[in-house]
Amino acid sequence: MSSDIAAILAIDGIASGAIYVLIAIGFVLIFAVTRVIFVPFGDISAFTALTLAALETQRLPGTMGLVAMLAAMATLMQLTADIRASDLKAIPSTLFFYLVVPLVPVALMWFAAGSVMSMPVRMGLSLLLVLPIAPLLDRIVFRPIADASVLLLLTVSMALHFALVGLGLMFFGPEGVRTQPLTDASWEIAGMQVSLQTFLIVGSAVVFSTLLYAFFELTLTGKALRATAVNRTGARLVGIRPAYTGTMAYVLASILAGISGILISPVTTIFYDSGFLFGLRAFVGAIIGAMVNYPVTALGALLVGVLESFASFWSSAFKEVIVFSLLLPVLLWRSLSVGEVEDEAEE
Repeated sequence: MSSDIAAILAIDGIASGAIYVLIAIGFVLIFAVTRVIFVPFGDISAFTALTLAALETQRLPGTMGLVAMLAAMATLMQLTADIRASDLKAIPSTLFFYLVVPLVPVALMWFAAGSVMSMPVRMGLSLLLVLPIAPLLDRIVFRPIADASVLLLLTVSMALHFALVGLGLMFFGPEGVRTQPLTDASWEIAGMQVSLQTFLIVGSAVVFSTLLYAFFELTLTGKALRATAVNRTGARLVGIRPAYTGTMAYVLASILAGISGILISPVTTIFYDSGFLFGLRAFVGAIIGAMVNYPVTALGALLVGVLESFASFWSSAFKEVIVFSLLLPVLLWRSLSVGEVEDEAEE
C-alpha cells in the first residue's frame, strides 16, 4: 500500500467516522438519560435519507404516514393515561404535544411536496419531519416500561427495530436511493483531490458536537439532562422529571439521527433496512466510550470509520467482520476494569 492510497483511505475513513460520531453520541445521550440502548437510531437516519430522496424526485415521502401513525398511537395512549388519572385538564396539552405538533411537519410536507425546492429547504423539511419519531417511540414503547432492567429495555429496543424495518418496507418500498451530492467542488491538498463534501461532513460533525457540548454546559435543560444521567433518583428529589428529560434526549437524538442521514445519503445507497449497520458501527464507538464518555465515544467512532475504510481495501468481503471484531477486546477490557455494576432499576 502506497502512502497516497493510505492517505485517501484515511480521508474517507475520517468522513465516514464523522457521521458515526453523531450517531454514537446519540446512543450515549439516550442511554445516559434513560438507560435505553436505542437500536432504532440508525433506522431514523435511513428514514431521513429516504425522505430527502423522495423530495428530490418531487414525491410524497413515506415518512408522513409513519409519523401520522405514531402520533395517533401516542395521543391515544396519553389520553387513556390522562382519563385513568382523572386529569382532564391535561387533555388539551396532550392533544397539542402528541398530535398537533407532530402533524405540523406532515402538513408542511403535504403542501410542499411536488414543488421544486432548493437543497437547504429539502434538508430542513426532511429533518423537521423525522424530528418527532424518537420522542413518539419513547412515549409508545419505552415510557410504560421506564423502570425495567437494562436487559429488558434492550430486548424491547431490538424488537422495535425489527418493527420499524417492516414499517420502512411498507412506507418506503424496497428500492435503494442515493441523494444528490452536497457539493461537487474539490480542493487539491498535497497532490490529492479532496472533495468539499468531505470537509462539510467533518465540519458538520464538529459543529454539532460543539453545540451539544455547549447545550449541556450552558443551558438549564442541558444541566437537567446531565443531572438525570448522573443520578435519576436524585434528579427526581430536586424536581427534575425523568419523563421530561427523556423526551428532550430523544428530541436531540432525532436531530443527530436526521443530520447523520442527510450527510450519509450522498455517499452510499440507502435502503429501508440500511440503518441497522450504520447504527451498529456507531455502537462500537459508543462501547469504546463505555456509553458515558462523549469525547472517547467520538474518538472511537472515528477509529471505526478509519478501520472500515482500510478493511474495505484489504478485504471488502470481510470488512464488517474486521470492524465488529473490535468489540471483542473492548468488551473484555471493560468487563475486567469495571466489574459488577448494579442496575438502578433493581436497587
